[in-house]
Amino acid sequence: MGESERVVVGVGSRAGVSVEEICGLVEESLRAAGLGLGAVSALATVAAKGGEAGITGAAERFGVPLVTYPAEDLALVPVPGAGPAAGPTAGAVAAAAVGTPSVAEAAALAAGGELLVPKRKSAAATCAVATAEAHDLRHHGDAEVAGAAAGLVDLAVNVRANTPPAWLKERIAGSLDSLAAYPDGRPARAAVAARHGLPVERVLLTAGAAEAFVLIARAVAAVRPVVVHPQFTEPEAALRDAGHRVERVLLREADGFRLDPAAVPEDADLVIVGNPTNPTSVLHPASALAALARPGRTLVVDEAFMDAVPGEREALAGRTDLPGLIVLRSLTKTWGLAGLRIGYVLAEPRTIAALERVRPLWPVSTPALVAASACVSPAALAEAEAAARQIAVDRAHLLAGLAEFEELTVVAAAEAPFVLIRVPRAAELRTRLRALGFAVRRGDTFPGLGPDWLRIAVRDRPTTNRFLQALDTALTLTTP
Repeated sequence: MGESERVVVGVGSRAGVSVEEICGLVEESLRAAGLGLGAVSALATVAAKGGEAGITGAAERFGVPLVTYPAEDLALVPVPGAGPAAGPTAGAVAAAAVGTPSVAEAAALAAGGELLVPKRKSAAATCAVATAEAHDLRHHGDAEVAGAAAGLVDLAVNVRANTPPAWLKERIAGSLDSLAAYPDGRPARAAVAARHGLPVERVLLTAGAAEAFVLIARAVAAVRPVVVHPQFTEPEAALRDAGHRVERVLLREADGFRLDPAAVPEDADLVIVGNPTNPTSVLHPASALAALARPGRTLVVDEAFMDAVPGEREALAGRTDLPGLIVLRSLTKTWGLAGLRIGYVLAEPRTIAALERVRPLWPVSTPALVAASACVSPAALAEAEAAARQIAVDRAHLLAGLAEFEELTVVAAAEAPFVLIRVPRAAELRTRLRALGFAVRRGDTFPGLGPDWLRIAVRDRPTTNRFLQALDTALTLTTP
């Protein structure tokens, strides 16, 4: 393994372990693999140890994120053994407390990869080294169709088909006569505020939800930020770019990728979660999300796909009773405006003011502001609701068709305009589907998922029927 390749270092410890002891053990373990400190991409440990000053200090000294996992998740990670340096007593104690004989090895392997250095032990700590996960946080669905030949059916991007509608195009085109003037966001801000029954001081228009994540990463002084995965990867990428050490809470397939608020560390002061979540399509109960809100914590709920849920049930947009709540909305998915970049933030006035201070002047263009006003009008909201109900019907048809294939597993609790499936040899299947005229989204770039996952956008019944036929053919060709 070359120095340019990256690794995850799993760490276990007793209470009160020092930074020096952790760092020394990590360096010793890396030397055993012929690696330097530059190869480390993250430290990983059990959630109960995520607040240990020695472990957090080591991550800070190495300049890498600290990833923590619930004990029950580590108990499910197969490890090759307790390691030669750990006697049976140590392994038995760890197994009894956490469910695995080696916290260090399980944490190193939890995100996938291969063990390079089995568990090593010092007086108060253990350490193991594994190859790093291969999640590309900057990979997005549009990469699946970039440069594609004409006729490729796009099931990789979650923008609603046949959008923007003609009336919206006309409104946007009509704004071009005012391009000589600087953008004035006040009318659009007022329209969004009225749509959610909020004062304008609680609204910030942004160049899509992606800009909002960058602003949050810059403006929120978090000590222990946590991102709930699998979900849209841009929030974690933005946090990392801003210098934050990000921890992950990984939702499990065995639980239907549903959120358990207890899995989030109690002292996490910034928590980011999607609802409904991309790519799992799971809609978390509003009560579960509200349980995460508390004084001293910023809770960011990405509701980019909430307007595709009939009645927007489980939405937190418009709530003012939850401390530290930030809700993000996107207008690009339902209205086909990904190229225009428009979304908004709903939060406490002081949070909105803090976000405004770290952004440039006039970041949202006049055409985008006009689109925002148009998309929150009563007529547009009625159209979006009708589209959401049709999506639910089309999604049910897709799920029924997918259920006929024994080769794959579907996350059936889908509530968004896409579904997630697990299928062996997914990369080969995706290539064969592309050859048959259909682009689907790879899932292995999402933390918490592996190479056997694909995301499929919901389309109308005729398109879905053609896709299901192509899937049948592709599976036949893929089966060894």
